Amino acid sequence: MTEPMGRRARKKAATRQKIADTALRLFLERGYDTVGIRDVAAEADVAVTTVFSHFASKEALVFEQDHDFEQRLTRAVTDRAPHEPLIPALRREIRALVRHCTADSAAPVWRMIDASPALRQYEESIRLRHAESLATAMADDPDLPLTTTACRTIARFVIDAYSLAREEADPEAAVDEIFRMIEAAWAVTCPSGHPSGTAGP
Repeated sequence: MTEPMGRRARKKAATRQKIADTALRLFLERGYDTVGIRDVAAEADVAVTTVFSHFASKEALVFEQDHDFEQRLTRAVTDRAPHEPLIPALRREIRALVRHCTADSAAPVWRMIDASPALRQYEESIRLRHAESLATAMADDPDLPLTTTACRTIARFVIDAYSLAREEADPEAAVDEIFRMIEAAWAVTCPSGHPSGTAGP
């Protein structure tokens, strides 16, 4: 019984990816504002309702990896090895995300996002949601001696590290620079040098 469910899940994922790839191609070829959901559906050979069953809005088509990124960030907290410091684990994940989003192939997409007020606003809402999800994961970790406010603050810093670093000439160096400040904030939050926070005192 599990094999048919697996096939359905794979088919659903393939349809979602096809829609997202088609939408991005059309947006880059014709301009984001000139392409509608009906255009995407027609080009992908699916119904408009199928597009909306996978993506809640036109903006979501541009950020189709949003959920995966959010999961990666929370897993950096929940799936780290026992006694592995938190901040280095988060830095490692943010560096990987920045590397992905600053690849040459991503440049046209970010130019499109930066040129669209609707996409910029949507990206801001994504960052706020990611920060809240990350803060929740931190607050739920019994090994982290953090208040809710501290969790939300550190999480905002981490998400901002991603958005700030990707705009720099050397994004990975920027991640390291920003995380030195995050480690300083952690030291203030946990002055005893809690082992789950940083790699050292």
